[in-house]
Amino acid sequence: MKLSELAVGASAVVRELPKSGTAFVRLREMGLLAGTRVSLIRLAPLGDPLEIRLRGYHLTLRKSEADHVLVDPVS
Repeated sequence: MKLSELAVGASAVVRELPKSGTAFVRLREMGLLAGTRVSLIRLAPLGDPLEIRLRGYHLTLRKSEADHVLVDPVS
């Protein structure tokens, strides 16, 4: 499932990130790596951007970036 499809308040574990692109290098540098647990905190009123919590801090992503991050939901 895509990170952008996660429900607000739900948690997931990052399964896969794109291997190229400057935006994705930046995301990996900020700690968004395979195996990282993330929680979707909230969406902007029009659904873009979205705010996630990972490794003890909040990160805001564009929906277009979150569409390329694959996650496995955690119950």
